[in-house]
Amino acid sequence: MTDSLLPDDIVALATRVVAENKAAGRTIALAESCTGGLVAAALTEVAGSSAVFDRGFVTYSNEAKRELLGVPETLLDAFGAVSVATAWAMAQGALKHSHADVAVAISGIAGPDGGTAQRPVGTVVFARAIRHAESEDVDAEERRLDGSSRSAVRHQAALIALELLLP
Repeated sequence: MTDSLLPDDIVALATRVVAENKAAGRTIALAESCTGGLVAAALTEVAGSSAVFDRGFVTYSNEAKRELLGVPETLLDAFGAVSVATAWAMAQGALKHSHADVAVAISGIAGPDGGTAQRPVGTVVFARAIRHAESEDVDAEERRLDGSSRSAVRHQAALIALELLLP
């Protein structure tokens, strides 16, 4: 790969995301929590990404999720920040507060602390929302990633989020 701060596999996939979304005439937005802007950084490593990347929201705290994305406090209280419901609300909020055609949201527990028996380190939730989608179906899922290190969780989460951005 070329000179990059990021791992080659992330940059390669981001390059594909930019090219394929550009070809599809589609713009994208992100709502990131545990990845802390890593996916946005990957996209902006790619020359020409401004043609498809509208904006990214790094909403690490619950307060940021509420204020920037409109995630209801009642939802956060009931299900927590690392839940399919919250990821879906984040993706919907990213669409609402952008001009993008598609938004992907990521929230999870990167560790080494913060995990529980129900939601161990490596638990990450993803959601994708598409503007004017024909279906009302929620496109969101919880994944259990390799929680051996904080960087491993964030790396895997970034790759999954990038894959969700492919047309």
